[in-house]
Amino acid sequence: MKARFLSTVTAFAASVIIAGAANAADRDPKVQTSSNASHFSLAYLNDNWVPKLEEMTNGALSIELLPIESVVPRRETPEAISAGILDGDLTSINYFAGKDPAFALMGDLIAGYDTPEQMMEFCATGGGKEMLQKLHDAYYKGVHVVGCGSYAREAFVSKVPINGVADLAGLKIRAPEGLAADVFKRAGAAPVSLPGSETYGALEKGVIDAADNSAYANNDANGMHKIAKFPLYPGIHSMPILQFTVSKEVWDSLSAENQKALEDWYQKAYTGLITATRAKDEELVARDKAAGDLTIIDWKQEERDKLRAIAEKAWADFAAGSPLAKETYDTHVNYMKKKGLL
Repeated sequence: MKARFLSTVTAFAASVIIAGAANAADRDPKVQTSSNASHFSLAYLNDNWVPKLEEMTNGALSIELLPIESVVPRRETPEAISAGILDGDLTSINYFAGKDPAFALMGDLIAGYDTPEQMMEFCATGGGKEMLQKLHDAYYKGVHVVGCGSYAREAFVSKVPINGVADLAGLKIRAPEGLAADVFKRAGAAPVSLPGSETYGALEKGVIDAADNSAYANNDANGMHKIAKFPLYPGIHSMPILQFTVSKEVWDSLSAENQKALEDWYQKAYTGLITATRAKDEELVARDKAAGDLTIIDWKQEERDKLRAIAEKAWADFAAGSPLAKETYDTHVNYMKKKGLL
């Protein structure tokens, strides 16, 4: 029989589930993501990898990946998991930066990593997963970290040309909460915190000039390039780390074999997503360069180095924000030095 997890879409229904755990055992798993419904990444996982979880477990496990804010606000997924409203999340760690600066450092070490493969290795074998679990144990009881990582260097959409750090001055830029917003502020921009689902409207209405806003393929799927004609590719910061978590109750209900299968499934799914997203990004960039409607900007290395220098100061300042932030910073730095990134 398939493992079924607790799920609902309202706080009222959550109380019913908690009161009636026996009935909840028959429900399908609900995992809220940080992807819009139109995103290439969400479609790829749902089409290619969600079915494979059942195959890998001989029908013992199934999963349903939901778009951002389809059940609860994006910042509230850990609480919803603890309460049994959600079964898990596959979402940006940046959303929880308000709890502790450690989440900001864990969520995206701006300008720190060069490839999503480095990020995946940091999480899997460089201490990242264990550090993230420590953060959840401190703030969100009952949340188990299955894995974490990234699938793409984010692109950047802009209505104006941004050819270097100096061009950021005065621009209203949609940036993730926490460290990303701080780095752009230090670079002279005016960061604006918005969910990805509101980025298109904000660009269209002139609320923002540019946005640090997901992979090139996702931006294309959302129509961003219809109104933002000067995308930066590759993007100018690192990449967000997404967490894959389930409730502790769900995790403990699985056999050791299925726990291992879920971890393996996540690693394989994200390895596939990295390859597919990179290929799709490059295909779309080539198409758009040939069409000539967009001006695709790739910063020179000296400009990327300038932003990196600004970011490193922000890393250190955030690390001073709490003991857990210092520990998260040290975990990153130790891995990066080992890999020659620092």
